[in-house]
Amino acid sequence: MLSGCSPVGAPTIPFFGAYFPSWLACALAGILGAVLVRVAFVRLGVDDVLPARLPIYVSIAAGLGFLVSLVSFGR
Repeated sequence: MLSGCSPVGAPTIPFFGAYFPSWLACALAGILGAVLVRVAFVRLGVDDVLPARLPIYVSIAAGLGFLVSLVSFGR
């Protein structure tokens, strides 16, 4: 009944002998994805009509980071 509370530890990624937290990789993937989305928006001309660019791109980065986390680690 309380299987979600079991102590399995934090998801980590082994990288060159060190263990990095998974949220760091997901944040990096979200930021890179938001940059790619911005490049696509600029080429399509959508970037010029966005009312508040910073909150929109931060939300895109967060959404992509959460999606990578969900798909990769199931959390």
